[in-house]
Amino acid sequence: MKRVIISGGGTGGHIYPAITIYKEIAAMTEAEFLYIGTERGLEASIVPKEGLPFRTLPVQGLARKLSLQTAVTLGKSVGSLFMANSIISEFKPDVVIGTGGYVCGPILMAAALRKIPTLIQEQNVIAGITNKILSRFVDVVAVGYEEAAASFSHCKRVIYTGNPVRPEVLIDSRSDGRRHFKLDDSDFAVLIAGGSRGARSINNAMIEVHRHFKDRKGIKLIHVTGSAEYDRVLAELGAEDGNSFSESSLILSYLHDMPKGLAAADLAVFRAGAVGLAELTVRGIPSILIPYPYAAEDHQTYNARSLVTAGAARMIVDKMLTGEDLIGEIEYFLENREELAHMASEAKALGRPNAARDIAQLALEIAK
Repeated sequence: MKRVIISGGGTGGHIYPAITIYKEIAAMTEAEFLYIGTERGLEASIVPKEGLPFRTLPVQGLARKLSLQTAVTLGKSVGSLFMANSIISEFKPDVVIGTGGYVCGPILMAAALRKIPTLIQEQNVIAGITNKILSRFVDVVAVGYEEAAASFSHCKRVIYTGNPVRPEVLIDSRSDGRRHFKLDDSDFAVLIAGGSRGARSINNAMIEVHRHFKDRKGIKLIHVTGSAEYDRVLAELGAEDGNSFSESSLILSYLHDMPKGLAAADLAVFRAGAVGLAELTVRGIPSILIPYPYAAEDHQTYNARSLVTAGAARMIVDKMLTGEDLIGEIEYFLENREELAHMASEAKALGRPNAARDIAQLALEIAK
């Protein structure tokens, strides 16, 4: 039986790929798993629900200027390395996998120093600082974008696998998605989402979009506002609930079955996080991307540019976004279905539906 440590923390963009890889390995072989995260990270609430044994390390990012807090953080980092070494001695892993976030540092470093096989999965075009540093010590880096290989010139082995996507994203057919949202096959469905917390700039622009397309036949705007923004958006529109504003609008605080939304969509308006883009491309959904402007190293802009260059998406800079811009884009694609189909084809060509399987196989291949 293989023994596998997986680590990734801080954001869903690190955690969900880790869980997807875990599930793929579990489906391939009998294995015992241990997930390493932080106590305060999102992973502390998500990972235990997956039935994964969970341990924490006291790690946080370093500030960019010298201060008492920086000294405290450095002290915690050194302590975390000792704790990680202790966990490895106790668990005796055959392979250690990291998907990003500061928590990966101590556990991957401790494993590498003990010659235990190690693998990093990097989701973005621009690699995170933790993964860049660790790449000098680990055995393999699996990259989500071909362009990301340039960040790992000192690594022993870099393999382009694409980013892992949840299997359920690929299960539903277009007709399944259409039935779920009560759409005719001819309806033009636009899926708008800015992440679980919502994106205020996108929601602000969408208020004008909803008004413009109010009760327009043949179009459905499926707008996921995020829980923090839902009441404000409804108030701006003078709507009592998400169904009452217009026949052409469905406004939701959260979409629990996102795979159904992806299955139904003709066009998506999204941020440019790696997980979301991976799901769009495996489904072959053309998109209008508004990168989150405060992402580390501006990595969302680089992710978006990769799709734009391939002809799979168009991009609007967040600070330039207006309702008029989105109205213009949606109207354009309503009238230019051939170009939309071409973009869908280019998006599909970028998709890597077997990425999780390939990464899992790679991890098992290097395992002791």
